[in-house]
Amino acid sequence: MSRNAKINTLLLLIVAALAVLPLVLGLGDHKEEPFAGADGEAEAAITELEPDYEPWFSPLYEPPSGEVESALFSLQAALGAGVLAYYFGLRKGRRQGEDRALGKESGAAGRDADSTTTVS
Repeated sequence: MSRNAKINTLLLLIVAALAVLPLVLGLGDHKEEPFAGADGEAEAAITELEPDYEPWFSPLYEPPSGEVESALFSLQAALGAGVLAYYFGLRKGRRQGEDRALGKESGAAGRDADSTTTVS
């Protein structure tokens, strides 16, 4: 197994552990909604500290339910991942194209040098 394969396998195991360990260890079991987002936690902390607080802004769009909100968030994440994957794929493709072009140029220059030599 190559060094890169070992590193990739280790990183994959770390990511899997980060996803599974909170569930296995029961983190958040004492809460009503154990894995609620940071927005809900912040709102609860603010209302606890300052009950009369009024937000400065209101949302432009309020989804009708939590499921729709989750679906929109997932769509946003998928679109972002797609844009990043396209960008990195495009960069890699351009780099490979440049490498091939340089390889052809150096190969053609080598052939030209061989064909210009004359036998006396």
